[in-house]
Amino acid sequence: AMMSMQLGGLMMAVVGWMGSILCCALPTWKVTAFIGSNIVTAQVFWEGLWMNCVVQSTGQMQCKGYDSLLELTSDLQAARALVVTSIFVAFFAFLTSISGADCTRWVDDRSTKNRISVLAGIIFILASIMMLIPVSWSANSIVSNFYNPMVPEALKRELGSALYIGWASSALQLFGGGILCCSGPSSQQDSYTKKYRGVKTCGPMGYAMKDYV
Repeated sequence: AMMSMQLGGLMMAVVGWMGSILCCALPTWKVTAFIGSNIVTAQVFWEGLWMNCVVQSTGQMQCKGYDSLLELTSDLQAARALVVTSIFVAFFAFLTSISGADCTRWVDDRSTKNRISVLAGIIFILASIMMLIPVSWSANSIVSNFYNPMVPEALKRELGSALYIGWASSALQLFGGGILCCSGPSSQQDSYTKKYRGVKTCGPMGYAMKDYV
């Protein structure tokens, strides 16, 4: 049961980690808002961490990487660092969880395996928080600009699909890490050594039988 619990938590965390990689690569963090005069438009703009894309009404798409880091908004600049760091932290947590899983033989001591499993769960939770911060920050920035009357309608953006993938990935890593943390202590064995004392053989009179000369 504990092995199944660990494998389930590990699979959830790994799926969340793969979703983080997909969220990092997709250019759909911000998409064109179809409001006002933009209800019918021949171009749709996508903005991501590494590039922006223009999708024509004919289906043709052109993408271009950012020429300078300074042209990015503050939320995207921070998102680059946090998302990449989250991916590497989750990868380290994956390696740690493999070494501490009950189905592997890299570590033989059960108590050591339990501690490693708990450590991997904590690292996965840390990676999920590092993923949640930039996604929520970017979403808050998009919503604030959308309702800001000083921002022209042509520059307003909506939440892209990459943000929803980021939220889902963060939740999977959070729950997967929590399961790994819970599966460790419950499978621990008693740390103390059981000692048994043999029963003395007694004679009919109730005294221990000994050889007398």
